Amino acid sequence: MTSPTQQETLGFQSEVNQLLDLVINSLYSNREIFLRELVSNASDAIEKLRFAALSDEALYDGDAEMAIDIDFDREAGTLTIRDNGIGMTREEAVNHLGTIAKSGTKEFFGALSGDARQDSQLIGQFGVGFYAAFIVADKVTVYSRKAGTPVESGVRWESAGRGEFTVENWQRPTRGTEIVLHLKEDARDFADSYRLRGLIKKYSDHISTPIRLPQEGENAEGRETVNAATALWLRNKQDISDDDYKSFYKHVAHDFEDPLAWVHTKAEGKLEYTTLLFIPGRPPFDLFERDSKRGVQLYVQRVFIMEDAEQLMPRYLRFVRGIVDTRDLPLNVSRELLQRNKAIDTIRGASVKKILGLIESLAGGDDYAKFWAPFGRVLKEGVIEDHANRERIAKLLRFASTHDDRAEPAVSLEAYVGRMKEGQKAIYYLTADSHATAKASPHLEVFRARGVEVLLLSDPVDEWVVTHLTEFDGKPLKSVTLGKLELPGDEPDKDDADEAATPLVERLRKALDGKASSVRKSTRLTDSPACLVGEDHGMSANLQRILRAAGQEVPPDQRVLEVNLAHPLLQRLDVEPDEDRFAQLALVLFEQAVLAEGGRLEDPAGFVQRVNRLLVDAAA
Repeated sequence: MTSPTQQETLGFQSEVNQLLDLVINSLYSNREIFLRELVSNASDAIEKLRFAALSDEALYDGDAEMAIDIDFDREAGTLTIRDNGIGMTREEAVNHLGTIAKSGTKEFFGALSGDARQDSQLIGQFGVGFYAAFIVADKVTVYSRKAGTPVESGVRWESAGRGEFTVENWQRPTRGTEIVLHLKEDARDFADSYRLRGLIKKYSDHISTPIRLPQEGENAEGRETVNAATALWLRNKQDISDDDYKSFYKHVAHDFEDPLAWVHTKAEGKLEYTTLLFIPGRPPFDLFERDSKRGVQLYVQRVFIMEDAEQLMPRYLRFVRGIVDTRDLPLNVSRELLQRNKAIDTIRGASVKKILGLIESLAGGDDYAKFWAPFGRVLKEGVIEDHANRERIAKLLRFASTHDDRAEPAVSLEAYVGRMKEGQKAIYYLTADSHATAKASPHLEVFRARGVEVLLLSDPVDEWVVTHLTEFDGKPLKSVTLGKLELPGDEPDKDDADEAATPLVERLRKALDGKASSVRKSTRLTDSPACLVGEDHGMSANLQRILRAAGQEVPPDQRVLEVNLAHPLLQRLDVEPDEDRFAQLALVLFEQAVLAEGGRLEDPAGFVQRVNRLLVDAAA
């Protein structure tokens, strides 16, 4: 190395300042994880070089033996992690080390709880593992040179983690990255061969790149590989312990918690491939961003190809983490080739079936609630996207229902069908913007009175689910807010002529002309005076609200006002002689029905005035 040139001091991105403050002052519960994060970053850099060298072998520059070397100096109190991977340019060092690159910074800081132990678990999940170095170091120096660039294009980056860093050009004879940790006084025990070997075996034994330490002993020379340095997914399943699987998951998913479940398969025959797929124990921070990266990595003959292999896993399974390794693709495969490759289609189809099988195994036990709570809303998207597996996915869905008072979705469609009343022809459901709104809906009154179960759907995606899942086990799904009801015990071909001729119904139709498409006697209500009902194949009020909130135009859609003629309010209306007063009461009746289903009034102030006048009259 020679003298530095073009040195400059820069400030960290504001989010990094917050993160560094958290790291330096709070995260002491699991300090040893810093080594795993830095080794994982080094491994990733080596895999990226291997991939880039497939099309440009000159990037190896005569050094194709890949390794991660770790050195320490007890007296100086330093620890060095060195790789000969892809390396960084000066610009990349500033971008990657001075910002939280490609991370959801807003979500990251929104997830901070103030509890040091919990917050420390977030580092790897948000791709900011480099900053874990500051848990044990009061100064970090990074030397790097990008593969394929000249010696003088190296870079030196340094920071004490106090709001700024220096960066300068640096002549570096070798490619790759070297990170020097200047250990804090109370962290110097990490500059110890025995301690480092234990941590490497504990956290990084599965990494396929050799991790080397200096040999021990008075006459020892050279280095020795500490980790197993074999691709875990290619080992025999009988030789892999649960702890090995959990450790590998934490590496591939950059997570600190154990996975909920995993499946490891090897296919042989015309198409040979191995998959090792995990269901996380907690949701990724960007789970509900449909364009977020998926977590399945593609390898070809143990060579890393890409980390976001979207062709291998559909969007509704974007929470899945793991790897796919195949012999039946060219090493220089591109995303464009993947999109047109029959082998990938076969692997994808088989992988989806394996994951659905894994979820089915969870569905039969106590752990299913742990899966459904974070991932259920995403799995529902499969009913919309995956026609081939729709019935299979439908069996995995869980909903709240009137069967019990729990707000947590726990009722399967199979369980619902098993409890259907004799003569019941449909699976009934109600969609609303919240469980509380759904549970309090007047549309449920006749169902409760007759003991007919109704599914209560309050996730926004449910509106699209019921659009695509129109039947289950031969039973149609029917909304309790749309069309006329035909419940067990009802007489068929009921004559509606008397309803049309009811004088009160006719008066209400005239009074609400332009508000309701019609007014009719209700078979739904037992306690409430009125409710609004859409046409059989119309759009629910909840879906209209969702579309409007998303900025979409919704065509005017007047609905039918159903009235409970046995209710005292309707009986009072029936004897009201003043037509103007009748019209005001009819409008309040209509507006109450809108509010009861969680809707918004066109004229809230007018509604308040009308109610106030009625209260004054009643108090007089």
